[in-house]
Amino acid sequence: MAVGLGPLSTLHPVPGFELGIASAGIKRPGRKDVVVMRCAEGSSVAGVFTLNAFCAAPVILAKKRVQGPVRYLLTNTGNANAGTGEPGLQDASRTCAALAQLAGVEESTVLPFSTGVIGEPLPVEKIEGALQAALDDLSEKHWAEAAVGIMTTDTLPKGASRQFVHDGVTVTVTGISKGAGMIKPNMATMLGYIATDAKVAQGVLRDLLRDAANKSFNRITIDGDTSTNDCCMLIATGKAALPEITQASGALFAALKQAVFEVCMEVAQAIVRDGEGATKFVTVQVNGGATHQECLDVGYAVAHSPLIKTALFASDPNWGRILAAVGRAGVAQLDVSKIDVFLGEVCIASRGCRAASYTEAQGSAVMAEAEITIRIELGRGSCSETIWTTDLSHEYVKINAEYRT
Repeated sequence: MAVGLGPLSTLHPVPGFELGIASAGIKRPGRKDVVVMRCAEGSSVAGVFTLNAFCAAPVILAKKRVQGPVRYLLTNTGNANAGTGEPGLQDASRTCAALAQLAGVEESTVLPFSTGVIGEPLPVEKIEGALQAALDDLSEKHWAEAAVGIMTTDTLPKGASRQFVHDGVTVTVTGISKGAGMIKPNMATMLGYIATDAKVAQGVLRDLLRDAANKSFNRITIDGDTSTNDCCMLIATGKAALPEITQASGALFAALKQAVFEVCMEVAQAIVRDGEGATKFVTVQVNGGATHQECLDVGYAVAHSPLIKTALFASDPNWGRILAAVGRAGVAQLDVSKIDVFLGEVCIASRGCRAASYTEAQGSAVMAEAEITIRIELGRGSCSETIWTTDLSHEYVKINAEYRT
């Protein structure tokens, strides 16, 4: 039940970046579950990856290979190839080798990505059998099809696109993502792919992706679980007829940064809007912190609280649960007498206790909405952070209880 998430908007093709989709039948026959992406020769590629110590075999390989030239990205859904040890690494390498042979490139230029059930062997033969069809399907126009191809428990595909003009040249940034559960990225989302035809030096691209992920993918949470397979990639093909961006300054870099940030934010928030069983899209805004980290600590304490999330599902303005979460966030020497809490524009708590003007009817009216903002004013400093999350519904439990069946 996606909240405020409709059909995909126009996803502009990115010159020099092609996508092909095929069916390997990993979980069910006919399902489009293999996506091959081809980067133009000479493209710059950057990635951010999960911090989970049990990172999947494809993550291990992709982290190593992204340091060198990259020509192909190979994604499968339905199987995470995580918790599979050395055999999993061999399986990931084998699928990359098969694609490299078909495409006539070095195996080291192929990066693998997987998402799905953890702990099961990768069905290598099925994936190998779908590779030629995916290569035959390659097109710069297949962003929407690829957005569907990388889905697992997602109910809708997720994508965004921006264009801007610099010195008479149109520059495109387009991206897709997938994810609906096991979302507290700690770097990126479960899987995200963003491409631009700007020409960007490797170091600048890497820093740009890190900064964009920190303000978007690293500010979303559905259930507080960091996946074993989180990856987000940023590709710059260099096909736009503009000078290479070699430093993080100037008008061209500023325009590109804004476009990349907007695409990352849109596809990251789409993950929350499509959270498993979600009926509410919730913004947790924390202002007045002494540091950014304590703002994040407070925000995540609220966003991860099962008591708050179930109250959101029930549209119950049980504001005491919010105060309790703020109080246990671990902020040193927190003066609760300075804290104000708002539901939307309604002040529910002032100076650490119920606001004199607050009524239950006001709180109930806000909680009945599909999109809710919880704003917390700490009164300690000038730092602010924003996190996006969901409620916790019966459907979330059902989806995850039945995930392997």
